Amino acid sequence: MTDLETRIAIARGEEPADIVLRGGRVLDLVTGGLLKGDVAIAGDRIVGTCADYEGRRVVDVADLILVPGFIDTHLHVESSLVTPLEFDRCVTPRGVTTAICDPHEIANVIGAEGIRYFQRASERTLMDLRVQLSSCVPSTHMETAGAELSATDLSALRGHASGIGLAEFMNYPAVIHRDPGAMEKLRLFEGEHVDGHCPLLSGTDLNAYCAAGIRTEHEATSAEEALEKLRKGMRVLIREGSVSKDLYALAPVLTERTAPYMCLCTDDRNPLDIAEQGHLDYMIRTLIALGTEPLASYRAASLSAAEAFGLKDRGLIAPGYRADIVAIGSLEACDVKMVVAGGQIVDESAFAAREPLEPVGRNSVKAPRITPQNFRTTGNREETDVIGIREGQILTDHLHETVPIEDGDKRPDPDRDLARIAVVERHGLNANIATGFVRGFGMKEGAIAATVCHDHHNIVAVGMDYSDLAAAVSRLSEIEGGFVVAQGGAVTAELPLPVAGLMSLAPFEEVRDRLTDLRTAAKALGVTLHEPFLQLAFLALPVIPALKITDRGMVDVTRFEIIT
Repeated sequence: MTDLETRIAIARGEEPADIVLRGGRVLDLVTGGLLKGDVAIAGDRIVGTCADYEGRRVVDVADLILVPGFIDTHLHVESSLVTPLEFDRCVTPRGVTTAICDPHEIANVIGAEGIRYFQRASERTLMDLRVQLSSCVPSTHMETAGAELSATDLSALRGHASGIGLAEFMNYPAVIHRDPGAMEKLRLFEGEHVDGHCPLLSGTDLNAYCAAGIRTEHEATSAEEALEKLRKGMRVLIREGSVSKDLYALAPVLTERTAPYMCLCTDDRNPLDIAEQGHLDYMIRTLIALGTEPLASYRAASLSAAEAFGLKDRGLIAPGYRADIVAIGSLEACDVKMVVAGGQIVDESAFAAREPLEPVGRNSVKAPRITPQNFRTTGNREETDVIGIREGQILTDHLHETVPIEDGDKRPDPDRDLARIAVVERHGLNANIATGFVRGFGMKEGAIAATVCHDHHNIVAVGMDYSDLAAAVSRLSEIEGGFVVAQGGAVTAELPLPVAGLMSLAPFEEVRDRLTDLRTAAKALGVTLHEPFLQLAFLALPVIPALKITDRGMVDVTRFEIIT
């Protein structure tokens, strides 16, 4: 950072700025005006606007609009399937200059080492990667994770420059029923920022959750739910990921009146969707196309986000603020032409200058040997609990179907869209295997399997053929985790994710292309879901209603108990 006296001198025009952006108009998120004049940058700070400046480097931004850098208020970098440095290269050119991440995916596999890996990554990225401390590792007592983090463990991780507070407290029953372990973590962060996660919570239970000091919520899926949470003082984060798509439902709630208390996030978005649609830039232009005022959309993407998380040094293009600036062609198109992150112009040379980071979590898949017989579902009653998929949501329905018992087994039925789902413990702790039924994939044959399986990240698989299920699951052990499609006893597409079974070591462009191949292979099985792999991953998350599955069995999330 440039020293104080120099910044003041440059602001007064007594010395040249490091960078001057000339010829554009600045969107003022306070008044809504489009301001004329140069933008002067010294080090990582904006020092002057609405005036003429000289600079060591002058960048012509004529005919462009300058808006504050976008802030993704909640995401898991691991779910982009690339390393933090590749995620930086993927989304920073799209205007994301701050990303607030929760590394609980990798923490559920390798514990505190995974969080430290992200903290080290934050020291290298062009964007400002903020690393929250994961509150729920594991998310509940109803799954087998690879690690467990106590309040004592979290305390040892505090103090890093990337920190803001405690990440999403997913185990909301533990909060409202005052579980001692949950209380210990909340006391550790009392008076500091704590992220929320409480789908469908309402009434006095929501009051209790908010009374614990939890102030943000990204799980609202309807306008009514969002409004109640706003009225209870929560900042509502509109989410649009690869699976969880709440933007259309919540867009009517975002107005110039509510914008100070609403933000944008992606939660989980993969490189293929980023390539085809975009990231926060996609959310902004979609909101405007739906009728949201541009001022409200851009406030939610930056200033409101900064204020919600106590980042008082960003969110405006104004003197003294961090130089996070996005140059776009028009407010409606949100077509990013240039990005400045922390005073640095984002280009390939800037990415190439970053210090490399050694990967962690290699050889993390320690699953038992699998045969087709492992996927039989035995039982003595035909009435069967079935997970019902809601495409575009991670909420599921708790369905009941009659499934005949043949030779002691309840078999998948493609005609009724009843596929076998299985979770295989892969951390080498107990070799658990649980099976059940799911409806909604549209699958006619074959199998898909993954080690991306929220949040415990065991192996999750769905299929119509036991031999294909065994082939797909076995292949995951050979490639250190990832995604696999099998058909006719052979693997037809795969994406290795050797970093904790969650992230690729390849460039994001290669991951994007592999995802295209996987999507094509899944469609060849009859799969009708747009994003079957991440949809599958969320079927094992026992903190999202209503029916899920873990390595310990089917979970009734409403009652918060294992039912089979």
